[in-house]
Amino acid sequence: MSTLGLAGTASLTRLALRRDRLMLPVWALVTGGLVASGAGSLQSLYGTAAQRAELAASMSANSSMRSLYGPVFDDSLGGLVAWRFGTFAAVLAAVMSLVVVVRHTREEEETGRQEMLSAGAVGRRAPLTAALLAALTANTAVVLIVTAGLAGQGTAGALALGLAIGGTGMVFATMAAIVAQLTESARLAKGLTAGLLGLAFVLRAAGDAGTADGDSVLSWLSPVGWAENIRAFDADGERWWVLALIAAAVLVQTAVAYGLTARRDVGMSFLPTRPGPADGRLATAGALAWRLQRGTLLGWSLGFLLGGLVFGGMVEGAADIVGGNEQARQIFERMGGQSALTDAFLGTMVGLFGMVAALFAVGSVLRLHGEETSQRAEPLLAAPVGRLRWAAGHLVVAFAGAALILLLSGVGLALSYGRELGPILGAALAQLPAVWTLAGLAVLLWGAVPKAAPAAWGVAGVCLALGWIGPALDLPQAALDLSPFGHLPKLPGGDMAWTPVLVLTALATVLTAAGLAGLRRRDMAG
Repeated sequence: MSTLGLAGTASLTRLALRRDRLMLPVWALVTGGLVASGAGSLQSLYGTAAQRAELAASMSANSSMRSLYGPVFDDSLGGLVAWRFGTFAAVLAAVMSLVVVVRHTREEEETGRQEMLSAGAVGRRAPLTAALLAALTANTAVVLIVTAGLAGQGTAGALALGLAIGGTGMVFATMAAIVAQLTESARLAKGLTAGLLGLAFVLRAAGDAGTADGDSVLSWLSPVGWAENIRAFDADGERWWVLALIAAAVLVQTAVAYGLTARRDVGMSFLPTRPGPADGRLATAGALAWRLQRGTLLGWSLGFLLGGLVFGGMVEGAADIVGGNEQARQIFERMGGQSALTDAFLGTMVGLFGMVAALFAVGSVLRLHGEETSQRAEPLLAAPVGRLRWAAGHLVVAFAGAALILLLSGVGLALSYGRELGPILGAALAQLPAVWTLAGLAVLLWGAVPKAAPAAWGVAGVCLALGWIGPALDLPQAALDLSPFGHLPKLPGGDMAWTPVLVLTALATVLTAAGLAGLRRRDMAG
């Protein structure tokens, strides 16, 4: 590789890190902090070696738990942290990495910014190198946070777990680098790479469900399975050689990505978009919005349905998760709101689905921001299409789509658990006012202060963290109430409280209306 091909890499790397100066630190802190704080949470729940051994034994015998979290390789506090948080932290690092790489490669080309930058002294491989260095910086931060946070449980195990998480992030960063060369759309590049990540998780889950030792063929076919098979904190010693497998995958995929980027022009791809018919078939702005977002909605719908089926099959094993641990029972009751353990578990799962559905709704709303900043909205609005009518098409997908995926999660839970459909669907739909409130906030930020629109992701992330980790950390109710989800009735099994539901629905309406009013008054991005 010639140095000419890397000209301008340092400048582009600084630009990428500056653009992501808020997103990357927050994502790294959330991912690394989730793992680092896990030791304290588990220590408060399972304070004795006997309790930890009982938990490890019950989880190893439960195939549903293994499919979700992976096998338990050691009953030490560090081993339980690696089991409980390692897989999900690796997935979070992978999502962070693929978003960063696509954002600074294909998205830059799609918006035309890369063409302007390439007119200067910028080498052909510099943009890809800068994107990978930005991803490497973020993953290195995750490794350092995890290692420092868990060093008290054993330095070798903490380093192994940190490298497993960060290494998984880099595997999918380089995978996204390849996919970004193949597609013309940043949205499609993210979707395809996320689909490969989902496939890797499913392969790992299927392999772990069939065996308790993690050595299934299916697990070894998955990069997520490689992360768990490093076996951080294992009493028999970590498998450091698995890191060589991760490093080899990163190097090979990087070489392939560099080879592909050298063989195409800026803005082009190896799988060009198929041209549409000569006469357009999209008669309205709403039809265009549906066409642009239907693939995303389909993916979320399938994911929520499958998630409901998986979690529904775990309800009967809820007693195994808790065992005789009163503190664990209290956490489930605090999240699910009911004293009956199965209802509390179902309420917890429904609440988690609601918080994740808010991410879909916010992303769907912010598609408007992307259409505007990429200047694709400008030619559309130059036609006899009003701003409100254009925005309404995307907002219908965001608000109605959130209702659809929550319904599908409830269907999956009910079918897998074998419980009457009505109460679970009601519990799922009870999450909608909070989801719509966060979506309405995204509309307000985009409509009134478009530069602040990405902050909606941060608000949704904080709400997810409060609902997911807050009860385990025993945060005061005042802190939990900062999230709209903290005000919802705890269903199924509890009494329906209409006041917070109606108040949040009204708040979502006001926020959305205010955002649309701001859109009418302000200038569009040019």
